[in-house]
This record gives sequence, C-alpha cells and structure tokens, in this order.
Amino acid sequence: MPKKEKKRLQVVISEEQDALLTRAAYALSSPERLVSKSEVVRLAIAKIAEELEGNKEELAELLKRLEPEEE
Repeated sequence: MPKKEKKRLQVVISEEQDALLTRAAYALSSPERLVSKSEVVRLAIAKIAEELEGNKEELAELLKRLEPEEE
C-alpha cells in the first residue's frame, strides 16, 4: 500500500503561542502516551471545524484577539 501523502504547513507563531501549545500538549499527555504540539494543532483544527457547524460568533471573537501576521 503506498504511503499517504501528507501536506506540511509552516506558520510563524509567537513565543506565547508556542508556550500555550507546549502546555496543552503536556496537559493532554499521560504516562502511557505523550501528545506532541503537532497533534495539539491537528486537534485544534478538528475542534474549529466542529465549531464552524455551530457557534461562529465565539470563533469570530477569538479571531479578533489574534495578532496580525507579520510578513
């Protein structure tokens, strides 16, 4: 069976956002299973997709709090 092709996305995040990812990964981890920051990001994407089916207002408020991207 051929390997499934994966897409890679590179984003720039702040130190604060990286710390949040680290804390989330640590909180979701257990002695039996360590959770990576990449898994936390994939989980967040899945949760956002779920939320888009329901309460878009809360996501819109969160978007307003994000810092604009630097180019």
